[in-house]
Amino acid sequence: MNDKLPQTEAVNPRTRGLDVLETAALVQLLVKEQGQAIDCVLQQAEAIAGVVDAIARRLRSGGRLHYVGAGTSGRLGFLDASECPPTFGTAPDLVCAHIAGGMQAVTRAVEGAEDDEGAGAAEMREHAAAQDVVIGLSASGAAAFVVGALIAARALGAWTVAVTHDSRTDLAQVADQTIVLQTGPEPLAGSTRLRAGTAQKVLLNAISTATMVRLDKVYDNLMVDLVATNSKLYGRAVRLVMQLASVDQSRASKLLEEAGGRVKLAAVMGRDGLGLMEARARLEAAHGSLRASLS
Repeated sequence: MNDKLPQTEAVNPRTRGLDVLETAALVQLLVKEQGQAIDCVLQQAEAIAGVVDAIARRLRSGGRLHYVGAGTSGRLGFLDASECPPTFGTAPDLVCAHIAGGMQAVTRAVEGAEDDEGAGAAEMREHAAAQDVVIGLSASGAAAFVVGALIAARALGAWTVAVTHDSRTDLAQVADQTIVLQTGPEPLAGSTRLRAGTAQKVLLNAISTATMVRLDKVYDNLMVDLVATNSKLYGRAVRLVMQLASVDQSRASKLLEEAGGRVKLAAVMGRDGLGLMEARARLEAAHGSLRASLS
């Protein structure tokens, strides 16, 4: 095999004979192989923490976070970005996702899109700014769309992070910070939706959640900036106010209504017996920190 091929293209000796296994053994092997991806992310915890702190600083100063990827990596970026507004009450454009081939590539493959370096660069010149953070995701590290995006974003002054699974590739060389997830050969040779994809999903979960914690969108281990867009989330919001303000369900519902659905505001009002304007002023003075706002 060509030794310049990315590690994700290598054949995994532990999964030879995959097609002749009994189904139970097949499933167990696939799950076991992907389970090791979490350890690979844990090994990069210190580097990931540095990325989180840098993102939080830039977002506090008005910047945005961009994920750029192709194929599976691009779709994982879209998944993480789309979950930030309902979970943390962020503006829809605070965490943005960009995929080679555009929106149609979210649901189906767009042939050749990941090889278009110019399209990646153009995407960043259109959407990124100097105060932003751009994270490029490519398991093989060879997606030209992602490489072009990071080069262009860096030229704009954005802080760039490369997430790849092979340190020898172009992507690992073009960013301000590189995180290499050593997931090794896939259970199904070349199918980076498995070990590499699992590792990227865990990584993005950690980055976005930890960033929102640093931005005071979490109190204790509670998502106090959630947006109640359905009955399940409304019920969760009511329970949060009940817990935080030590009130019954009826009072919590009334407080939440007065607060326009904002859990933090309702909690401060109920906990400290404040009116709407006074509670809002206290939260604003604490820069949105519920912990700092509660007496």
